[in-house]
Amino acid sequence: MKTRSLFLRPARQRGATAVEFALIAGIFFPLLIGIVEFSRVLFYWNTAAEATRLGARMAVVCDADDAIIKTKMRSLLPLLSASNIQLDYLPAGCDSDAATARSTCQSATVSISNVSVRTFIPLLPITLTMPPFTSTLSRESMNSSSGGSVCS
Repeated sequence: MKTRSLFLRPARQRGATAVEFALIAGIFFPLLIGIVEFSRVLFYWNTAAEATRLGARMAVVCDADDAIIKTKMRSLLPLLSASNIQLDYLPAGCDSDAATARSTCQSATVSISNVSVRTFIPLLPITLTMPPFTSTLSRESMNSSSGGSVCS
């Protein structure tokens, strides 16, 4: 009879696996979703940095106005709006004369600021504001419309 009671004991453990899974899943899945969302936000931040580099490169190589540069940057990062992007040329006013095609400019600075990323975390939507990004490049041609694939 003692052997028979030993075999009945595991029957009391029925459902323990489901309880253990519920405890672990309650921690694991929110952590997994958080890691995925953090990775997505970092992807946007990296793309914003690349967009500023692209804008600065276009500003110093191509004979393109601000609208073309902003459109190219927005195609790389759709979160951007024209008001988030600022282009500056040094010395001030060198970009105002279209006939000289900015040939007197020494450098171009492109900045992105006030861009927000909204997370997709269920029941807890968070809006994160990206830090400002700035890229400055010195003059290369600034008067050539044939600067290569970057200009098209």
